[in-house]
Amino acid sequence: MIDTDLPSTRPYLIRALHEWCTDGGFTPYIVVAVDERVQVPREFVRDGQIVLNVSFDATSGLRLGNDVVEFKARFGGVPREVVVPVDHVIAIYARENGRGMAFPAPQPAAPQTPTHRLQVVASEEVRESTDSAGAAPAETTTDGGDGSGRPPAPGGKRPTLTRIK
Repeated sequence: MIDTDLPSTRPYLIRALHEWCTDGGFTPYIVVAVDERVQVPREFVRDGQIVLNVSFDATSGLRLGNDVVEFKARFGGVPREVVVPVDHVIAIYARENGRGMAFPAPQPAAPQTPTHRLQVVASEEVRESTDSAGAAPAETTTDGGDGSGRPPAPGGKRPTLTRIK
């Protein structure tokens, strides 16, 4: 079987980490790359990303499917329906300890010009803070693990996903 015939591991890993967070008493959050295919409240999108609390307490009808993550939730007291293609989930982590995993960013729908992208593939720690609405803007950076914001030296540590507010 060719690799292109295999289903993506991303939805399985998202479900596994969501279950791990829930079983451990942690709050699972996902970081989503937002484009026209993502149905989220646009007023909470920062730098093309949105961070969503996907705990059972914060959502209604949560479905972590192979193609989409969908649920209903309140944003600023207003009920909204959220639909996120699985390939737009770029990280899932526990709010309390930052443990989780990052995934490659989604491919653009129709690229106009070739670009070079740095993709963060995995993460051991995610740091986050939230604003008053419970949504936290997320920015991804790769650093050497020392918090300096500098990229790691060749042959250095693996990249980490660090949230900066």
